[in-house]
Amino acid sequence: MQRDLIIVGYLLLMGAIIVVCDILFFRDLLWWRLGFNIAVVAIFAIVYLVFLRGILK
Repeated sequence: MQRDLIIVGYLLLMGAIIVVCDILFFRDLLWWRLGFNIAVVAIFAIVYLVFLRGILK
């Protein structure tokens, strides 16, 4: 149960970072916004696979 809450919090944090940066910085820059969103998702996936997957078993 605690593992699920940590994963949900992790995904909510990722979503919040994407939304806030899209609104504040990349409002009219479609390709920059798309690239940033892909980079953020990739970074969160790498951090999860390298660090959190072993901890949350």
